[in-house]
Amino acid sequence: MSCASWLQWFSTPSMQQQRRTLCGDAICFLFITPLASLSGWLCVQGAMDLYYSNGMEAVGLIVLTLTLFTIYLFWTVVSLRYHIHLFRTWNETNPSIRLQIPRPVKTHQRPKHLTMHFLCKYKRKETMV
Repeated sequence: MSCASWLQWFSTPSMQQQRRTLCGDAICFLFITPLASLSGWLCVQGAMDLYYSNGMEAVGLIVLTLTLFTIYLFWTVVSLRYHIHLFRTWNETNPSIRLQIPRPVKTHQRPKHLTMHFLCKYKRKETMV
């Protein structure tokens, strides 16, 4: 998967809905990541403060933190797999074919003598297919 094929997929007009979904997920990821990190950090700090005074609340905050990060990781993995699946499906149904025509190879050698050039009437012609 090259960068060119990603750009080609992203710029294909028929993939407009998938492009919107990808952009929406990227925006959600940019907002949810700092929020999940801050929430997790606050829950852990609260659990550390409550550990000696109220152990059950501390355990509840730790469970809340683990649940929060589990849901965040699950959403991230599912979103990534979905978009990778869309790209691979598109890439399989829209192969990129590049026709490369080789340059003609010069097979003529310069004659050493001018007289030999006029005597030699054989001219080699090749066609590359």
